[in-house]
Amino acid sequence: MAGLRIYTDENVDIRVADGLRRRGINARSANEEGKLGLPDEAQFVHAALLKAVIFTHDHRFIEIAIEKSRRGEEHYGVIFVEMHRLRLGECIRRLALYAEVLSIGEMMNRIEFL
Repeated sequence: MAGLRIYTDENVDIRVADGLRRRGINARSANEEGKLGLPDEAQFVHAALLKAVIFTHDHRFIEIAIEKSRRGEEHYGVIFVEMHRLRLGECIRRLALYAEVLSIGEMMNRIEFL
């Protein structure tokens, strides 16, 4: 498995995590983790427990990541793409590439746009 772990929030199609796992990527979804409806800040806490980057379509996660950085708090990173900007397969392909070339340390406190 690749080093980067990915946690998809509840706004992301659950097939993304499935597709990533089929490519050998350590991926979990909010749905699989039983975290649907959890506040966004709590999603960051859960992703940190998993040591995972959050993949989302929700702009609010970008705002939270920026605020955490301002406060000097660490997070495992956010990867963002507008909903419906990419087809499902392309989204999975690009995320898999991130997971294969970036380490957990390299994604710490970063925001990436898919």
